Amino acid sequence: MRRFDGKTALITGASLGIGRGIALCLAQEGADVVVNYRSHQAEAESAAEEIRGLGGEALVWQADVADRDAIAEMIDGAVQRFGRLDVAVANAAISIREPVAEAQWDNVMRTFEVTQFGVFHTCQLAARQMLKQPLSRRSRGKIVVISSIHEEIAFPASGAYNMSKAAINHLTRTMAAELAGQRINVNVINPGWIDTPGERNYYSDEELAEGGKRIPWGRIGAPEDIGKAVAYLASDDADYVTGATLRVDGGFVHGLVLP
Repeated sequence: MRRFDGKTALITGASLGIGRGIALCLAQEGADVVVNYRSHQAEAESAAEEIRGLGGEALVWQADVADRDAIAEMIDGAVQRFGRLDVAVANAAISIREPVAEAQWDNVMRTFEVTQFGVFHTCQLAARQMLKQPLSRRSRGKIVVISSIHEEIAFPASGAYNMSKAAINHLTRTMAAELAGQRINVNVINPGWIDTPGERNYYSDEELAEGGKRIPWGRIGAPEDIGKAVAYLASDDADYVTGATLRVDGGFVHGLVLP
């Protein structure tokens, strides 16, 4: 039996990059998936087709995670379609790179609204749904937050993003403490440097390949590296794991070779 047979997972920002990788990894193990997107409809539909090709069901749902009411409607829609919500992955984020002294306030607020407040909305509203549900095996549900090594390292030109990532890691620990007695697991993943469409806005193929050589593992990460980590934390194998921070970075934080 695959670990997510008969289970429903909702992933925010699932049309591209890390979110898409997570959606496909969970689908490969049997999950039905709610594919959330904000603006990349064609890519979201493509991800859904891949999920169906793996034998799962997929529900494509447009919603900006900064819009609390839209997230509530999406979770209600997922439950109406699939009966319950077993896994919620708060992945959607935005990074607008500006030095703090030069940052435009609209860009700072947009980063907060998506990367910090959007995670709060997703986690809180998912938890409210899970609290209504009976135990499934040994858990009412699993919440996984996708943060970043930006929570640990003060990367320049990322002040609002760094703040947001630090905040959601502490939110994760808080929710884990509050919800353990109700058997809802809440954990966070800190990805390192991952090859996503967002990174390709800033770096060429050659620059990404060269940068990867400075990481101890010898390459930058792939979305499926994060997907596999989520699959563990969202599975029954992690029933006794809550409030944990799992760094998935190929050794970046402790062993990066500086140029």
